[in-house]
Amino acid sequence: MDAIILQILNGLDKGGAYALIALGLTLIFGTLGVVNFAHGALFMLGAFCAVAFSMVLSISERVRDESVTFFEAYKEVPYLEIWFGDTGRTILDWSVPLSILVAIPFMLLVGLAMERGLIRFFYKRSHAEQILVTFGLAIVLQEIVKHYFGANPIPMTAPPAFAGSADIGQWFGIPGLSYPMWRIVYFLFSLAIIGAVFAFLQLTTFGMVVRAGMADRETVGLLGINIGRKFSIVFGLAAVVAGLAGVMYTPILSPNYHLGMDFLVLSFVVVVVGGMGSLGGAVVAGFLLGILQSFSSMTEIKAILPGIDQIIIYLVAVVVLLVRPRGLMGRKGVMEA
Repeated sequence: MDAIILQILNGLDKGGAYALIALGLTLIFGTLGVVNFAHGALFMLGAFCAVAFSMVLSISERVRDESVTFFEAYKEVPYLEIWFGDTGRTILDWSVPLSILVAIPFMLLVGLAMERGLIRFFYKRSHAEQILVTFGLAIVLQEIVKHYFGANPIPMTAPPAFAGSADIGQWFGIPGLSYPMWRIVYFLFSLAIIGAVFAFLQLTTFGMVVRAGMADRETVGLLGINIGRKFSIVFGLAAVVAGLAGVMYTPILSPNYHLGMDFLVLSFVVVVVGGMGSLGGAVVAGFLLGILQSFSSMTEIKAILPGIDQIIIYLVAVVVLLVRPRGLMGRKGVMEA
């Protein structure tokens, strides 16, 4: 029983990342009709926002170590700690969640720049051309990050308050069952972001106009609404969602330059399984496939079906598309003959 609960939790935090990336992909496809293969790179850029922010906060000065009395010894002390003492140390410890304050405006600007500078010229092009140009952009962004941050993963730590494990056994009546606290935080964070996106689209005038534009862009345009500008903002917001997913995932998986590519293909599979253009489908499929992948990685399962953890998502995609070509929650007629 405890193994089942742990695998479900593993699947939920991994599914949270899939769902957030797929949500942004679906927003872009549903509004602009663009297949954005650079979206995984946005997830990676968000992760490196946290890395860069932590590096800036950690800029240090070489000072003498007074604890060593036998000879002169020196140590690096961050300026924040020199200037603000314990408060500065706390800021350093909480650099990952604090980097959200930098990631939001940065990712918004990156998204708007991508859409205005490149993507808008491919709205009426074929999906094959969109895939080629956005995939090329992803490689460029990946190589830029590799140049400045190197090829090796960069470890990031969760705040001390969430660095340990939570005794989740008391929640389920199973003594001795624990789970990393930051993974629980990430799952709750993903739910909060998903809820915020749906609330924005359902409860605000801007969101209502966007949803109307997704259904019938021409009619909305005839009403005198600049739907193109609103869709540009949606592209920026989708970039923010992907970036925030990357920021908070850094303590779980150390950022590296190919992080975006690792998640990109899986997230596209999530979008297809959920249904092209279906926001709810992207979220449901993200968590569902995350849980299935988690269970398939169990030793008992792999002993029976070796390598199943590497292909389970694709097998599910094949089955779903054979039975229901439009995906679990896709609109009728989408991806159907």
